[in-house]
Amino acid sequence: MKAILPSAGPRRLGRPPKDQTRPDAPRARLLRTGVAILTEKGFSAVGVDELLEAADVPKGSFYHYFDSMDAFGLELIDAYADYFARKLDRWFENRERAPLDRLRDFIADARSGMARYGYRRGCLVGNLGQEMGVLPEPFRKRLAAVLRDWEARTSRCLRSAQETGEIPTGSDCKALAQFFWTGWEGAVLRAKLERRPEALDVFAEGFFAMIRPKGVRE
Repeated sequence: MKAILPSAGPRRLGRPPKDQTRPDAPRARLLRTGVAILTEKGFSAVGVDELLEAADVPKGSFYHYFDSMDAFGLELIDAYADYFARKLDRWFENRERAPLDRLRDFIADARSGMARYGYRRGCLVGNLGQEMGVLPEPFRKRLAAVLRDWEARTSRCLRSAQETGEIPTGSDCKALAQFFWTGWEGAVLRAKLERRPEALDVFAEGFFAMIRPKGVRE
């Protein structure tokens, strides 16, 4: 197994431009590029030079913006978590749609997103989780916290579905949300492996059939 890139490097002299939150700023480009690359490749397989070239940032400047490769990885998790939380809120808080249709809309959007890149890109959190045997321990807590956040947002959506009678009142929405993300991450991994969407469709169909009130058909 390829060794992890060195987790620390000397900070170079000089200061980067002030506003690194601008979309066109080098630091922001590195984070955006890192997220894109790590939805497709493993963290331990990515080198600093590859990131700099893909982000069109001058070589030798990486440590102006990040203390270490590990620090960069943790910031990537945070950036992806922020992006994904906004995505979930956009679908799950859409009051113009029934609660379960909001979940279906999220699934359809994710399926479309994977198709756009030929099923080469998956989930950054899922990809990093697969590498935990060779990643620094702080990654574990950060990834687990992201999954818990996604589960909490999904549980709220499912509780709304309970209130509208779409799922039985006795359903444990917290457990269902955990089941959803455990299964969905596996389906995304398989779709990426096979470069086709069947795993996503099979899981989604099975999940909705499982939570549907008895005697109710789609």
